Amino acid sequence: MTDSQLAAPDDAPPGSAAAHSTRRMRNRVLTSSFVGSVIEWYDFYLFGVASAAVFNKLFFPDFSTTAGTLAAFATLAAGFIARPLGGIIWGHFGDKVGRKRMLVLSIVLMGASTTIVGLLPTYATIGIWAPLLLVAMRLIQGISAGGEWGGAVLMSMEHAPKRRGLSSSVAQMGLYGGILLASGVFALISLMADDAFLAWGWRIPFLASAVLVAVGLWIRLGVEESPIFTRARGQAEQRDAEKPALPVLEVLRHPKNLLLSIFLVLGPFAASAVYGTWVVSYGIKLGFPRIDVLNAVLISAAIGLLGQPLFAGLSDLWGRKVVVGLGAVLQAVSIVAMFSLMHAGSVALMYLGISLAALAHAVVYSPLGAWLGELFPTTQRYTGASLGYQIAGTVGGGFTPLICASLLAAADGSTAGISLFIAATCLLTLIAVFVAKETYRSAL
Repeated sequence: MTDSQLAAPDDAPPGSAAAHSTRRMRNRVLTSSFVGSVIEWYDFYLFGVASAAVFNKLFFPDFSTTAGTLAAFATLAAGFIARPLGGIIWGHFGDKVGRKRMLVLSIVLMGASTTIVGLLPTYATIGIWAPLLLVAMRLIQGISAGGEWGGAVLMSMEHAPKRRGLSSSVAQMGLYGGILLASGVFALISLMADDAFLAWGWRIPFLASAVLVAVGLWIRLGVEESPIFTRARGQAEQRDAEKPALPVLEVLRHPKNLLLSIFLVLGPFAASAVYGTWVVSYGIKLGFPRIDVLNAVLISAAIGLLGQPLFAGLSDLWGRKVVVGLGAVLQAVSIVAMFSLMHAGSVALMYLGISLAALAHAVVYSPLGAWLGELFPTTQRYTGASLGYQIAGTVGGGFTPLICASLLAAADGSTAGISLFIAATCLLTLIAVFVAKETYRSAL
């Protein structure tokens, strides 16, 4: 296929067969990216919600309340630790074989590991094997998630390259959709009596993953490979038959963009781990009913879901730097505001505080899918964007709940240290914003 043939759909006259075919496939790609991402992140964040409300009691019962919570969050962090490895594996094959195949494999692997979590015996039944198996399933989840974000975002933006911020936000909306679904299902199950909830009710959301994966897999199997990737791979093979077997080597050979990718996402990841995961255990500790805290997280996910296309679309007009830079500042301030409102003791103010943090996160996070992809050439894009994103996820998302629990215990309940920690990560994001090149008008 020639370059002109690949470019033809963008230039095809409205109503022509080429334009109609392309629009139909783009719509399927966007639907696939959204639905697949919802399912992947439902599985991944379901584990986070359960860590705060269930796993500390059923899989680490011999610990004190604080130690059990720390152990549960450490298990949560294991999934984030595995994500860079998943980014390398999925990125390698995604840059050499294709985006689509990796997205199909990732959703199957994630669904299988999540379903198994719902079948695991607890500590009371098999002892130490229970937490060990839980950690193993979390590691598999992490490897799977390591390739999901990059593949879904890149398929969206490479199929619709003229509005990359907006198109990539569809895949990122899946992240919020997954949180929304996981929080909603868990909130619904939490209406059960405590004894039934801890005995078997908590398993239902994990077992439901098998049905969701079947739906997502059917949608993903029907999409075509990215035309930009297909063309770039063909050109690279003609130009250099001896190109490195590992795209990650090319990424590491010029590490500036990788480092910028890590720092751009670090602040948003850390903040989302506070208001989207750790806040569940903290809110319960403050005396708020579990169902109210879960509902607040549910509302925050809905805010993020609706904010994604808005702020990503603005970055297509104003540039990535303006939107992400403003969002980083708002994110640091919003965490301080969230704690202040929660400490007032009002359920309504608790809702407001978490919602403000979610709105600020939508501003800073929305353009990042496109921006990270734009920093790398096509034959390194899956590897570079995924690796940067997942390393930031490991540090910012995986360890933040553990850091928050530790800082809270060391400061006798004061959240000042947590606020400073989030402010520091957002400052690193802001520095990366100033250093990174503006790319919203650059060709892929």
